[in-house]
Amino acid sequence: MRCFKSLVTFLFGSWLAIPAYAASAQDWLQRLADAERQQSFQGTFVYERNGSFSTHSVRHRVEEGGGTRERFLQLDGSAQEIVRVDGQVTCVSGALVDQLANGQVWPARELDVEQLAEWYDLRMIGESRVAGRQTVVLALLPRDQHRYGIELHLDQQSGLPLKSLLLNDKGQLLERFQFTQLDTETVPTTEALQPTAGCEPLPVVSAQEKAETVWHSDWLPPGFTLSAVIERRSPASDELVAGLVYGDGMARFSVFLEPLRGALVEDARSQLGPTVAVSRRLSTSDGDVMVTVVGEIPLGTAERVALSMRLAGTQVSP
Repeated sequence: MRCFKSLVTFLFGSWLAIPAYAASAQDWLQRLADAERQQSFQGTFVYERNGSFSTHSVRHRVEEGGGTRERFLQLDGSAQEIVRVDGQVTCVSGALVDQLANGQVWPARELDVEQLAEWYDLRMIGESRVAGRQTVVLALLPRDQHRYGIELHLDQQSGLPLKSLLLNDKGQLLERFQFTQLDTETVPTTEALQPTAGCEPLPVVSAQEKAETVWHSDWLPPGFTLSAVIERRSPASDELVAGLVYGDGMARFSVFLEPLRGALVEDARSQLGPTVAVSRRLSTSDGDVMVTVVGEIPLGTAERVALSMRLAGTQVSP
């Protein structure tokens, strides 16, 4: 296991650990998981990545049958939105198609607290005040090099996440979500949750169908499992591209597999804040395929995943 001394120093440097909270970190994470399934709310948050900021609104409603419906709008720059039903993205507009196709939008998390405790060291590190509300502060320290550290500020009244910091192993800030206003008393109306005409459907394959995908990975970071299969249209060829979404209960990444059909495309790798994108050309008996891994995982982990993808029944070589 890697030593994350710099990350621990960053997280604990400005907080005095409170011993009384030491045994309750998992309880607070369970409260967070329950709150997002049981609590309707609406508000405004700021997203920071790589030194750039954007402002968004979120409306989250718990339906009578127990499901949830959410709508996110970008409030500055070009108008963009995303709608999610029962945790699954159903439509996306504009550049958010690429940024948020894997469901990584605030505060989207399907938490399994016991599973998280296997891959993160969960700690209570203090209290804070965000959007005029008192919070408790949790640190999730990764137990290996395949995921980032997280600092969560949870509303003491509702358990909802008011602030989230994503940190690398040196304690450097990669991403920030932070509410500026939160309303837990007003239930969003049906009209407020309806998408506009420009919100493009994002097909999601059912749980039964996802097991039948012909692609699989020979290696995944420990704790990551397949959570969904999606489709998106390639900006280069306008062809539907299959996407596999993996998660560990907190972190997520997607693998997109696009047939090249003779196109000349080079391998590539990039990183913007916490989000990495690694593209590798693979040769199969059915033709060359571009495998692209996108998500908030370290670059080396994404490269290893890209090289591990295999097509059932064929020989694949990089």
